[in-house]
Amino acid sequence: MTDSLLVDGLLPRHRPRKFTNKVIVRILHFFGYHFLLKRGGTRLARVAGFELTIRPTVYDPRYYRAPEFFAQFIDGLDLAGRAVADVGTGSGLQALAAARAGAASVVAIDINPNAAAAAVANARANGFAHRISAVVSNLMSAIARETRFDVILSNPPFCDGPAWDTADRAWNAGEKYKDIAPLFEQARERLAPGGVMYLILSSHSDLELVGSIVRRAGFSAGIASQRRVLLETMIIYELRPATAAA
Repeated sequence: MTDSLLVDGLLPRHRPRKFTNKVIVRILHFFGYHFLLKRGGTRLARVAGFELTIRPTVYDPRYYRAPEFFAQFIDGLDLAGRAVADVGTGSGLQALAAARAGAASVVAIDINPNAAAAAVANARANGFAHRISAVVSNLMSAIARETRFDVILSNPPFCDGPAWDTADRAWNAGEKYKDIAPLFEQARERLAPGGVMYLILSSHSDLELVGSIVRRAGFSAGIASQRRVLLETMIIYELRPATAAA
């Protein structure tokens, strides 16, 4: 993690100007939705060393920077014997990376039934069926409150705006991020003592707003890793309950 926790929002070193940011996001969303998220048929992909089957409406990690970067980061964690949740699993890539990093059990969670089914199929195809299970759930609402995880991972939708349909939930997080805001309180309730959450966002996200949501849920945040890619920066945040981080 970087030298200190961030007190003025979750801000990376490089951020696009707001006008430029909005234009870029709208262009990327148009093409991403119509040509990737709504693309029919099942595809095969190889990402971060895993063989993946990508079902219709499921986020395809080949065409976005965050999933492989996050998977590489997870590879560097010591998850031996840990219980892990992957919220917004999509194809299951982050869940697979957690299992490869030694996690004893991984629950892959997604609101999209096609994504949960893809995560199960991809776990089986890559030899991790015994450690990865999947749950169809709106964030962690279907996970029993008494369940505890040592590590929670999330690659949520990055953008502020209403989702057009289930497929678009991979891109848009609702007005003022209302669709993902409950995640952080849910995650804090389900973290084991000493547990940690890793969250990946883009500099195209409204980081100040997400930061305020994170803090209200009782987390302290620091940047664990970041990578500049073309016109954006991918940022992985380490979130810990504020009392534990103090």
